[in-house]
Amino acid sequence: MNNKTNEFIIWAEENGWAITKNLDFNLNLGGSFISRYKEIPNEYLGFLSVVKQCITPNEKTWFLCEDEYNNSSDIAFKWNEFELLGLEAAMDDDIWKSEITAWWDNYLPIVMSVDGGYSFYAIDLTNEIGAIVRGYEPEFEEVEKAANNLEEFFEVIMSNSIEFQ
Repeated sequence: MNNKTNEFIIWAEENGWAITKNLDFNLNLGGSFISRYKEIPNEYLGFLSVVKQCITPNEKTWFLCEDEYNNSSDIAFKWNEFELLGLEAAMDDDIWKSEITAWWDNYLPIVMSVDGGYSFYAIDLTNEIGAIVRGYEPEFEEVEKAANNLEEFFEVIMSNSIEFQ
């Protein structure tokens, strides 16, 4: 585990987040997930190998972890919930649906929130591989950059520049 991940976990625990650690450090992501997201940055895979659950104190924002990606979590939202909402909105428009799916193929959601509306943070897998972007309803696919990489994202959270309750 890298130092910034460890620093973030300690900070989160000290600030009332519910953290469940992955004590065996094994990461077993499902085949369909891995085949869709082939270029997951190592720093995020490292985070996933040590954290099983990471939820803010108000339980309205959470990091997506192995159980969510494998659809074996007890959280009501699926890891790709916002993609599914977009596909539902597209109804029978196959072109729109394929555009939504193609967009999400390039953005790996890592944090979901229902605090003040639906929003997410994702890893950009396109031009700026590893950058963290933020999107929110109603146009989930219109994102803004939040950090250059996961380590910087942790720093932004710990400095309270992004306020998770």
